[in-house]
Amino acid sequence: MSNHKDLHKLSAAGFLISLGIIYGDIGTSPLYVFKAIVGQQQISETLILGGVSLIFWTLTLQTTIKYVVITLRADNKGEGGIFSLFSLVRRRAKWLIIPAVVGGCALLADGIITPPITISSAIEGLQTYQPNLPTVYVVMAIITVLFIIQQFGTSLVGKAFGPIMFIWFTMMGVLGVSYIIHDPWIIRSLNPYYAVKLLTSSSSDGAFIVLGAVFLCTTGAEALYSDLGHCGKANIRVSWIYVKICLILNYLGQAVWLLQRNGHVMDLNANNPFYKIMPEWFLIFGIGIATVAAIIASQALISGSFTLIAEAVRLNLWPKVRINYPSEQKGQLYVPSVNWLLWAGCLGVVLIFKHSDKMEAAYGLSITVAMLMTTILVSKFLKRKKVPNYIINTFLVVYILIEGTFLTGNLHKFLDGGWFTLSIGFVLFTVMWTWHTARKIRNRYVKFVEIEDYFDIITELSHDESVPKYASQLVYLTSANFNSEIESKIVYSILQKQPKRADVYWLVHVDVVDEPYKREYEVDHLVPNKLIRIDFKLGFRVEQQINLLFRKVVEDLVKKGEVDITSTYKSLNKHKIVGDFRFVVIEKVFSRSHNLSFIERFIMDYYKQLKKVSLSEERGFGLDLSFVTVEKVPLVLTMPEAIEIHRIN
Repeated sequence: MSNHKDLHKLSAAGFLISLGIIYGDIGTSPLYVFKAIVGQQQISETLILGGVSLIFWTLTLQTTIKYVVITLRADNKGEGGIFSLFSLVRRRAKWLIIPAVVGGCALLADGIITPPITISSAIEGLQTYQPNLPTVYVVMAIITVLFIIQQFGTSLVGKAFGPIMFIWFTMMGVLGVSYIIHDPWIIRSLNPYYAVKLLTSSSSDGAFIVLGAVFLCTTGAEALYSDLGHCGKANIRVSWIYVKICLILNYLGQAVWLLQRNGHVMDLNANNPFYKIMPEWFLIFGIGIATVAAIIASQALISGSFTLIAEAVRLNLWPKVRINYPSEQKGQLYVPSVNWLLWAGCLGVVLIFKHSDKMEAAYGLSITVAMLMTTILVSKFLKRKKVPNYIINTFLVVYILIEGTFLTGNLHKFLDGGWFTLSIGFVLFTVMWTWHTARKIRNRYVKFVEIEDYFDIITELSHDESVPKYASQLVYLTSANFNSEIESKIVYSILQKQPKRADVYWLVHVDVVDEPYKREYEVDHLVPNKLIRIDFKLGFRVEQQINLLFRKVVEDLVKKGEVDITSTYKSLNKHKIVGDFRFVVIEKVFSRSHNLSFIERFIMDYYKQLKKVSLSEERGFGLDLSFVTVEKVPLVLTMPEAIEIHRIN
């Protein structure tokens, strides 16, 4: 826990880490925001000054106040992100699962569109030198290499991210200043008057199109909260001051360049103002730095997607998938299935849209949805913290209004490309919702019995030498939340389905708790040295290596003399040889059911298909397969109908 506290201390290292991890997405937005705002319109003072004003106040209200000031307070033992936030508030209302799942799916969908648009925007700068350069293939090659290296870990490369992003932001700030000095009065554009003037002077459709483009400047705001655990509040808040200044300076510099072309209609794809404010001699260096910054932005989104899926698995919102830990660096993980799904999605985006200006149409819609969901969850967190209702209501009204307006502004993008990310998000939602709901349906039909009723017979079975010994130490995974209960299927497995004699019977229960890195256990000697229950309390970010954790607990119990695991076979006992261990995993197989509704039957069928591509229970809990027996038992959803049959002579 001390590690989390240290992370919150302001330091030069923490400042650099924040720059390298958090601001890739929001920090590369100057590559395409003004291109999207101007589009094919005639450049005018109202459009440019209003555009800068909207950018400044969006970064102020949305990024600074909502995320940096308010949302970072929702600190779950040093961790952030939408599932961490959900873990803090989920006990307040069952329906909060909906905004959590919708927000998580929207963020995952964003992970598919961010790498293509940022890398494409950077690489397209090369068309300044070679107008007919096929950038699509360059972008696809970079994306492919980026996803291939994920399996090796990025801890070594990650150490360079901070300094590189510091160079990137400093470069943007200096380039902006180099143009601001030609027209210092551009600073007037920060006045909200110009934002209001642009929106009121445009048609309603035009105003929403501009808002949809402006929203791109804040698309990486969610990362400020998601990466709280890596950097700490103090470092995020201080580094954001520097980042925001550099971003605004660059936008102001681009605005000056655009105002110098007042009255013109320009192809900003060929004349990207971001690159046009660079001196010609510096352009190749600028493109190189922009490309590296775009790759870093993509890396941050990919890593964030891995973390999001790992949390969803442990919160039972996603099928169990293989999760690797390629380096010793805390929090770094690799999810192969998600990695290659993201890779395929990113290549699909590049092949479908080809150019960054077309990708802009698909960008922003899903992330607006994620921000709205965060607003709902944060309001519940504020209520938990006993913040006065009038403040909570003000927060809700202001940000639902702001984000609802941006959502409306982004809706016009649906036919132009927004359908792609929303479709991806919807598919992800069906997976999460099905996995969560099917588990609730299954649990409805799991029968529990009082374990105390079986103490005597289990003890007698353990001493009954007429029954062949199944294992010295027999371990069952149980879902019973209370020590007094046990699934009837486990009792059936021990006593009736090939009676299983053992020296000691163990019941292991895993409880995923709201604290991210909690790792605790409780022991209950139900029948001393004969029937023992272990309850693991593991945080939603802790890897569930039950095999290793169980072994550690048993070692501790042996040291304290609470249990004897020496083999009872005479030849082995005299040499103090430890008895064998065997895990039994009960897999509940569905039987035909007639009392489920059509929707529930559809959910269970979908769940059955998801089970086929997910890890088995034993692999999901990290058990050594050479010591595991899987028993399939029917999950009877209905009692058999009364059947009458007559015997004839």
